[in-house]
Amino acid sequence: MPRRFTKQKKSYLGSKNCGTGNAKNRRGKGGKGGWGRAGMHKHRWTYVTSYEPDVFGVHGFASLRKKRGKVMNLFEINQMALKGKLEKKEGKLFIDFDGKILGTGEINQPVVVKALAFSKKAKDKITAAGGQTVSPAAQ
Repeated sequence: MPRRFTKQKKSYLGSKNCGTGNAKNRRGKGGKGGWGRAGMHKHRWTYVTSYEPDVFGVHGFASLRKKRGKVMNLFEINQMALKGKLEKKEGKLFIDFDGKILGTGEINQPVVVKALAFSKKAKDKITAAGGQTVSPAAQ
């Protein structure tokens, strides 16, 4: 037959209330501390930190925003041309970029730009400076 209550601990033998204080303490439902998961952020917080440390907090859901691909602005290409970081092919400055070229900024030198896509402004500014745009869709 199973025991109705847990076995008395040896350290509490003869101590009358077994560490619960007054004889009336722990009698009713009020000594339980609430139902279910009540008090997990309050009086049961030590339980959470010991046995369920990953219950609360943010756990890395991915952002629902659209991820933008690689982009480069015209002023960046112009800076690279001024610093001499672009390669020369047949006497012309050349850049190969696997993303989209946007039209922010000015370009002063004729540059042959090969990229996946161009904005309308970027195309206009590159051709106005004497450069050329090359995209894989056009080939």
